[in-house]
Amino acid sequence: MNSSLLNRSLATLQPSLFAREQNTRLLHAIQPTNIRFSGRPPNSGSSTSSAHDVETLAHPAGVNAIALDKFEGRYLLSGGADSGISLWDLESLSGPSASSVEVQTCTYHPTGSVKKSTNTHTFGITSLSYYPFDSLAFLSTSYDHALKLYSSLTLSVSASFDLGSVVYSHASSPVATHLQIACATQHPSIRLVDLRSGAATQALAGHAGAVLSVAWSPKDEYLLASGGVDGTVRFWDVRRSAAGLGLLDMEDSVGVLGSDGRGAEARSRHSGRAHTGPVNGVVWTDDGRHVVTTGHDEKIRVWDVGRGANTLASFGPVVKNSHLSGLTPLLVPSSAGATPAGEEILFFPSEREILMFELFEGKMLKRLKCPPLQSRAKGINAGQTNARNRTTALAWREHAVEVVSAHADGTLRVWKPRTSDDAAVDEEIGEEEAAEEGELKEKRKVLEDIYDDVTRKKTLVKDSG
Repeated sequence: MNSSLLNRSLATLQPSLFAREQNTRLLHAIQPTNIRFSGRPPNSGSSTSSAHDVETLAHPAGVNAIALDKFEGRYLLSGGADSGISLWDLESLSGPSASSVEVQTCTYHPTGSVKKSTNTHTFGITSLSYYPFDSLAFLSTSYDHALKLYSSLTLSVSASFDLGSVVYSHASSPVATHLQIACATQHPSIRLVDLRSGAATQALAGHAGAVLSVAWSPKDEYLLASGGVDGTVRFWDVRRSAAGLGLLDMEDSVGVLGSDGRGAEARSRHSGRAHTGPVNGVVWTDDGRHVVTTGHDEKIRVWDVGRGANTLASFGPVVKNSHLSGLTPLLVPSSAGATPAGEEILFFPSEREILMFELFEGKMLKRLKCPPLQSRAKGINAGQTNARNRTTALAWREHAVEVVSAHADGTLRVWKPRTSDDAAVDEEIGEEEAAEEGELKEKRKVLEDIYDDVTRKKTLVKDSG
């Protein structure tokens, strides 16, 4: 750290490289914090200041999905298994450490919430996302077959679309001029909902079973990738009547997408599987050159989009993935400036821990253990609590080296860097507090001795009288 500061002051280290070096250091120092999210309103009569109190929960039935706005990195959405949606302001704090610069202990309360009603969702939330060009609106899907558009200001429903089957996830293009939302449903066809016309305009048929995950290319507004229970990952050009471009094969090193990414000069393929089990996670890298997929075969695979070929990156046997729900890995965005091109970092929600990998080599960098609940509501024993302590979603907070995770036990957790410098400062503060406590004890003892002496003299005088 000191050498980097010296090199920067001597102009031998460029500011951009210095920033990347420091962000990389912070990223590798990421750890769990004591930040809590309580779905109960403040001053509701339940104290959370003691570690022995009942643990505060964001959604008592479990958190299924989260989303962070990409403009300010301030507003967090969470969707519960109870069909509720909560909005959290990450810059509005309460708690004993709310005034400190490096907040590691505080309690967040929702600034607003959406409850179950005839106009809102009636079953558990499956996915959430902010509108790609404006955080004043967000989208949600649910097991109740509906895609809904909400206003972030009023938390009221602006539009609702009944798709006729369970919607596992949805995606909107970050670069598109069109307003089509791709929905992965229990039906084998991907449903495209046009927000401009208010209709489900198109169905993309090709999967042999339910579709679990969809993702738009960050560079091509008409290119879509999808994964389904049939183990296939397919690419689509939504402008074409025969939209399918091809599918991925884990044994293939040649590719199917061709020189232009749409099949030019490529051999056609009508069979092949990306995973030996259902594919429940598909995500693109920021440059649009690679796609990362996850499946029930407990494998993470990285694909070269230019060729449609498996890069053969190996992430080892530690990955756990067995639930029939979306489980999308988190790629650290290029805007974070934490790693150079070709050295991207991936976070994977593997049951009760979060795994940190180097993307293209599959090298494990860190294992982040999810701390268990300190206590739980009555009626749930420790074994059940451990069984439900599963990570369901991850989100990256813009303008900060920070990750938010959602869990099936009803909690939201924040992961922040904690470097050796931070530990040294905390140790120094702890020593100062211990010294102050020691001084207080000595003063208290002196006062107690004086009080005892006075009391003893009064007793002697009374007895002699």
